[in-house]
Amino acid sequence: MTNRLKALLIGSGGLLLVPFIASQFSDEVNWSGFDYLVMAILFGTTSVALDFVLTKAKNKQSRWAWGIAVVLALVIVWVEIAVGVFGSPLAGN
Repeated sequence: MTNRLKALLIGSGGLLLVPFIASQFSDEVNWSGFDYLVMAILFGTTSVALDFVLTKAKNKQSRWAWGIAVVLALVIVWVEIAVGVFGSPLAGN
């Protein structure tokens, strides 16, 4: 495991702290353990994909293009799970 991948995974874990801390102060954030598990899987796979892109891309432009594509895929899946923009079976309530 590279230092970059470790940093990405630690950053992903840090992002999961945001809703956890928010839920301590507000009733608006109501995540279950399953929600944290799903987001941990999404952030983890995104971190691995970003590390792969940064390792395999030949030049700076392709790193940026592929990196943006990976992050955009994360956002699309996240939005679909949260509110069901596309009406797929993954859509939340």
